[in-house]
Amino acid sequence: MNPQSAPTNYRELREQLQERMPKLAQGQQRVATLLLTDPEGTAFRTIAETAALANVHQSSLVRFATGFGIKGYPGLVKLCRDYLSDQAHLVRRFDQVAGNSSTEGLLASVLEHEQQNLSRTFARIPSEQWDKAVGLLAQSPAVYVMGLRKCLPVAQLLTYLLHLVRPRVHQVAPVVGSLADQLRDFQRGDVFVAVSIRRYTSDTVYAFEEAKRRNLSTIVLTDNAASPLAKDADVVFFVDSQGVHILRSISAFISMAQTLATSVAQKLGTESRSELLVDEALLTSLQVYADGDADGD
Repeated sequence: MNPQSAPTNYRELREQLQERMPKLAQGQQRVATLLLTDPEGTAFRTIAETAALANVHQSSLVRFATGFGIKGYPGLVKLCRDYLSDQAHLVRRFDQVAGNSSTEGLLASVLEHEQQNLSRTFARIPSEQWDKAVGLLAQSPAVYVMGLRKCLPVAQLLTYLLHLVRPRVHQVAPVVGSLADQLRDFQRGDVFVAVSIRRYTSDTVYAFEEAKRRNLSTIVLTDNAASPLAKDADVVFFVDSQGVHILRSISAFISMAQTLATSVAQKLGTESRSELLVDEALLTSLQVYADGDADGD
C-alpha cells in the first residue's frame, strides 16, 4: 500500500478504505471489511482477537495500519473509539430532548444552557486578545471569513456585519472544486477568520493552514483547545456550544460575531459611519426594504 495522508477520524478512514479496497490483498481486504462493518467491536478488541477474526497475523494488522499512515493497531482502535464517542454524544442529545418532552421544560432547559454558554464564553476572553482581534479586523487590507456546515451561519453573519462597517470582507464558502480559486486571493497582511467546532471540517482546516503559509493573521472561533485550529492561531476564542439540542448550540458564536463587528465599528469610528452611509444609499436606490424604512437590517 502506498502511504497517503493519515486519516484523522473514522469517517476519513472509512473513505480511504472504500477507495482502496479493490487494490488491497485478500488478507488486507478482510481487515478492511472488519473495520467497515464492525468499528464498535474493533474499538474494544485486542490485536490478537482482531487478527483471528480477519484470519491474518498480528504483524499484518500493524503493517495494514502503517500503510494508511496510522501508528499501529492502537491508532486504529483510537479512531474507532472516537467514532463511538461521537455516536454516544448524539444519542445523549436525543435522550435529553426526549427527557424535555413538555414545551415548558424544553424552553426552560434551552434558556438555562444558552445563558451558561454566553456567560462562560465571555468570561474567559482576555482583554488583550480581544483588542488584538479587533485591531486586526479593523486595520487589515482584507478579511476572509470561513465556517462550514453548522458554522456556516456564523461565518455568513460575521461577513455581513463586518462588510457593513469596512470594505473588502469576503466569505470563503467553496462549492465543489472551487476552494483553491478562493484561497488564491490571500495576501500577506490580510486576516483569515476560521469558525469550526468538533467535528472540524477538513476544508476549513486546510484553508487555515494555507492562510498561515501565506503569512495572513489568523483569528479562530472554536470549541476547545484540542481543535486543530487552536494551536497556531494568532488569536483564538473558545466558545461554549453545549445545549439540549440534537446538534450543538451556536448562540454564543452568533453573539461573538455580533460583538466583534460592533467593536470593529467602534474602533473605526467615522470610517465605519461612512461605510454605513454608502451602504444605506445603495439600499435606498435599490428599494431593498418594502416599507421604505431607513433603519433596516
